Amino acid sequence: MILNTASKTKAASGYSLSSNATDPDADVSATTSWLSRIAWRSVTSTSLRIMTVAAVAGGLIYWLKFSPINVDVHRVERGSVVAEVLGTGTLEARVQATIGPKISGRLREILVDQCARVEAGQVLVRLDDEELKQQVAVAQAGVDAAEASIERLKADHNRAEAVVAQAQRKHARVQSLTEANVATEDDLEEAVEALAIAAAGISHADAAIVEARRQLVVAEQTLQFHRTLLADAEIVAPFAGLIVKRHRDRGDIVVPGSAVLTLVSTEELWISAWVDETEMDRLRPGLTSRVIFRPQPEQAWPGEVVRLGREADRETREFIGDVRVRDLPARWAVGQRAEVYSSVLPIELPVWQRLAGRSYHCNLNSHR
Repeated sequence: MILNTASKTKAASGYSLSSNATDPDADVSATTSWLSRIAWRSVTSTSLRIMTVAAVAGGLIYWLKFSPINVDVHRVERGSVVAEVLGTGTLEARVQATIGPKISGRLREILVDQCARVEAGQVLVRLDDEELKQQVAVAQAGVDAAEASIERLKADHNRAEAVVAQAQRKHARVQSLTEANVATEDDLEEAVEALAIAAAGISHADAAIVEARRQLVVAEQTLQFHRTLLADAEIVAPFAGLIVKRHRDRGDIVVPGSAVLTLVSTEELWISAWVDETEMDRLRPGLTSRVIFRPQPEQAWPGEVVRLGREADRETREFIGDVRVRDLPARWAVGQRAEVYSSVLPIELPVWQRLAGRSYHCNLNSHR
């Protein structure tokens, strides 16, 4: 039974053995031959796999190391290389003012807010002015009293003049009577004294009028002072511009110098850029510039160098250059950061080409 089973297995594997064979050596030889063929097939299959992997790896290495590189070829031509000086700064207004009161008081109204455009002379803030109005009324009453005093003193002056005229007539009559020996010398002396007293009354009236007029001037100046204080209760815009910041609210108590609003003029805005002091000799007013605002890094705005600072920071060794921006984005804010590229003298050099997507440029020693 065992021999028959082995014979069937070997027949199924492609080897022909007789089911009725009786020679043991023949069976062993056949089995050994069968196992040898299986082992040879396994070795051959493994060798083929190794050779295939080696061939693929070799081909990949060759392709990565020795295959041609695709390049973009450009024709080399001569052109102008413009050196630029870089500065980083912020957008600022050339004219800026802090709006605040000249007197102490309580804020009654703030008529504008941030981002509001205002005109020169427009009322921006009102303080509580009830007490100031009362002071004006008191000062006006002082002026009226001074004017009335002058009128009274004028009447006294007219009375003094009448007394002098009367004293002069009496003196003339007594003097003629004395010459006619009708009146005595004592009567003449009394007439002379009365005339002198009447003349002194006119001088006193004149002095009183002068003093009253000076008091009227003081009263008028006091009135003008209180009217000025009352006018200062309304804070107006010193120039046309844009309100960029509001510092206080209604009801706050403010003192002279307190900041209520910040106003900037939009007629001229520039970039105050910090530039390394080594570039000082290369910059001058009038140079054209490119301004790059960080919200729009892909767009350059034209500008011009208008002013160079004369003081360098002692820590960073940088100085300030002001670059006027000829145009602005639709949305901008005072204080926003920007980069400024100011063009200096161009240099005639061959323009190099870009190779494999990378930019190659020349080192221009002192020029960057």
